[in-house]
Amino acid sequence: MKYPSYRPRRMRRSEGLRKLLRETEFSLSSLIMPYFVKEEGRGKDPIEAMPGQFRWSPDSLLEELEEIQELGLGSILLFGLPQEKDEVASQAFAQKGVIQEIVRLIKKNFPELIVITDVCLCGYTVHGHCGILSDQGEIDNDASLKILQRVAVSHAEAGADIVAPSDMMDGRVRAIRDALDAAGFKSTPILSYAAKYASSFYGPFREAAHSSPLFGDRKSYQMDPANREEAMREIQMDIEEGADIVMVKPALAYLDVIRDAKQKFQFPLAAYNVSGEYSMIKAAAQAGWLDEKKVVFEILTAIRRAGAQLVLTYHAKEVSQWLKEAPNSSARNLKV
Repeated sequence: MKYPSYRPRRMRRSEGLRKLLRETEFSLSSLIMPYFVKEEGRGKDPIEAMPGQFRWSPDSLLEELEEIQELGLGSILLFGLPQEKDEVASQAFAQKGVIQEIVRLIKKNFPELIVITDVCLCGYTVHGHCGILSDQGEIDNDASLKILQRVAVSHAEAGADIVAPSDMMDGRVRAIRDALDAAGFKSTPILSYAAKYASSFYGPFREAAHSSPLFGDRKSYQMDPANREEAMREIQMDIEEGADIVMVKPALAYLDVIRDAKQKFQFPLAAYNVSGEYSMIKAAAQAGWLDEKKVVFEILTAIRRAGAQLVLTYHAKEVSQWLKEAPNSSARNLKV
């Protein structure tokens, strides 16, 4: 049947109608704020490549966490910056390591805060790779798994709510799940960096965490940016091995992967809005080339629209501040 009088037209939308018809919304509870924690000293050291981000001492971080809780943020991700490094990343699983100590302090002072800990070796090894090296100078996958098991269990013992392996060793989710279960932490969830690409967007992070590899690169164990179907296989393997949440990293340049993962698996999905994505916005905003608030809201909405339920982003605190300062702003694309 034809409708000759019908003419397609765009709906003219008032602000109220836009909100009524908005398809993508999420709360601050969907945002996770990453922090870099140094082992000793006081105060916070600015990270040059990441304006507005710092390397925090334990005492200064506790003050910071009190502030973010008042702003409505409830989840954080911790990266440790040890003073000493060695070939086997021994400080990564030390009982009094930087992450183990700060987790105990946080859970003592902020028991309701969700604490996620990064489980990786790159920041704790002298060579800067995410696994242990063989005598031939290559990644020893099986030896690395044994260390990662010890790291994850030590974090759970300290009180971590979620452990997040980011190393990309083969079989590490199953190995960590087995180790946690054997140590009595059967209910500790694993947030797996399931599809972690060998991306050029990690540069500022490596400066922040002092974790650049001394030789070579990480392409042998991180994914080729050209591959999308491989990401689905990697995610499926991690789900089968026992992951509770899977992650795509980076986020902005991989929205298609996030979308595919959500449609294919219908599984709890996170995305990491990484350091390079953060620093590009900061640099452009400082030059006056774009409106930082509006761009941040647009990007976070895009990541959520693609299918990520959780978004790890260095903008999380700023977003909470902006929403508190201007809760009715027309730029607001997040619903609290």
